[in-house]
Amino acid sequence: MKTSGETIELLQRLYPDMVRWRRYLHQYPELSFKESETSKWIAKQLRAMGCKVREGVGGYGIIAAITGELPGPVIALRADIDALPIQDEKQCEYASSVPGVMHACGHDGHTAALLAAASYYMQNKGSLAGERRLLFQPAEEVTPGGALQMIRDGALEGVDAIYGVHLWSPLPYGQVSTKPGAFMASADEFTLDIIGVGGHGGLPHHTVDTIVVGSALVQALQSIVSRSVNPLEPAVLTIGSFQAGSANNVIAERCQLKGTVRAFDEATRKLVQDRMTAIIHSVCEMYGAKYDFDFRLGYPPVVNDEHEAERFNEVAAALFGAEAVVAANPVMAAEDFAYYLKERPGCFMFVGARNEEAGAAYAHHHPKFDIDERAMLHSARLLIGMAESFAAQWKA
Repeated sequence: MKTSGETIELLQRLYPDMVRWRRYLHQYPELSFKESETSKWIAKQLRAMGCKVREGVGGYGIIAAITGELPGPVIALRADIDALPIQDEKQCEYASSVPGVMHACGHDGHTAALLAAASYYMQNKGSLAGERRLLFQPAEEVTPGGALQMIRDGALEGVDAIYGVHLWSPLPYGQVSTKPGAFMASADEFTLDIIGVGGHGGLPHHTVDTIVVGSALVQALQSIVSRSVNPLEPAVLTIGSFQAGSANNVIAERCQLKGTVRAFDEATRKLVQDRMTAIIHSVCEMYGAKYDFDFRLGYPPVVNDEHEAERFNEVAAALFGAEAVVAANPVMAAEDFAYYLKERPGCFMFVGARNEEAGAAYAHHHPKFDIDERAMLHSARLLIGMAESFAAQWKA
């Protein structure tokens, strides 16, 4: 492959294309499981580069397989392509043209960076060892995500390692970050319907008041993390919705609680679910209420391979300087890249994209979210750097 300087020079020449690709995608976003036009557009760009393209992988997913002329490993690089149901409030020429839909998490930038990697590898096939398999994945923002479906459609067959990046607005432009082991949390959801006996607000003794039951459960469930979970194992149980009642003199017959559970290991994840089940049963029985508890397992934790996380430290320091490499703390957000890491060694990495002066100062999923577009160049360099470091050390 090319020297580091030649790689940087080529990717810098591709940077205007990255910006153009990203801004097009930002203007025409599509929601999870509905990325039909996005998928067609990506495939068109890849074919124009000469890539071998497989469409319809796990829904609207795309695989571009680039095989070099030298023997070597199969290394997968992944970008997500879906947008969010958010109204874009930015005032810029590339703001979303689709009402109520927006790339508010950086997936447009992920896609543009991986397209640049595709162009880079197509221009260097003669010195490429093995295969670089580029995964353009749909539906990262919803459960079940697109990663599982792509895996079922063979995206990881024969793959030796996989890498992915997330343009990360909490991190300033110029910095990159990850950590070995558990990096991002699992994300489970639950819905609890409590069924009591409604009645007159002045005659509570004739009723089973579901607001009282629901309130008791809000308090009791909060004790799970503080009293049942090991304090050294982080977890979160959040009740985000409490819906009951419609009038000031009517005792509600039904109450519904909705929430999320986050953890970094499977044992804690199961402990929280089991304790919720026991507490809900006991509290509802105590008050004479019936219930329907639906606990839905979402994405598992993102667990980076220890060796690949160490590779990140070495590669990132060589690319951007040791001062740019920041040790990450665990993050309670979730990512379906976790499914790939359960199947193959690899690493998920953050690339700083915040720049207040450029207007990129808002959190992910904010209506004014934006990125410092130069971070896409860092993303492409990091993905290629990780892949080629692995290939250089690979033994058949």
